[in-house]
Amino acid sequence: MVSESRPNSSMPREKPRLDSVDLKILAELRSNGRISMSALAQRLGLSRAGVYNRVDAMTREGVITGFSARVEPRLVGLDICALIFVTVHPQSWEPFREAIQAMPDVEYCSVTTGEHDAMLLVRAEDVGGVHEFVTGIVAVRPEVKAVVSVVVLDEVVRKPYLLPSDIPDRTDQAARLGMTRWTRPAADRESLPR
Repeated sequence: MVSESRPNSSMPREKPRLDSVDLKILAELRSNGRISMSALAQRLGLSRAGVYNRVDAMTREGVITGFSARVEPRLVGLDICALIFVTVHPQSWEPFREAIQAMPDVEYCSVTTGEHDAMLLVRAEDVGGVHEFVTGIVAVRPEVKAVVSVVVLDEVVRKPYLLPSDIPDRTDQAARLGMTRWTRPAADRESLPR
């Protein structure tokens, strides 16, 4: 179950400990966020109060960040999806982040490694809308060094979120292929600013 302790606001927030029941609750909510607590409890074989307390604790801890409707973009007139890869001038991150957060066209933005610094997912009514956004809004920002846009032809998988229980164990496969494995930082380096 999610830990009940409230972290000190000056300290970095600890990752809540989720058990298998919490993950089952999250998996059910992913499929149907409007399910009643009674129906959720019945589906999982738990008490209604137990399910309510777990959902409430996960909400307080920030594991559950909200409930919302999922909308099919094409059916509301947003027929085009595009990925915009942005390279930012050094020392320009703060104004770039603020500008991106204020752009209503951006559905998703992430800071990335590799050739580009950020990736934006945008939607528009047509390719002209993407072109206007890229050339007239993003590329003209003084923080932006370069922009590459890619129109998405088909969204094959789109999930609201993944859970650890969704990821299969591939330890043996990675060892057979000789793949480089991600190594967690030493415990004394976890608290360094990011």
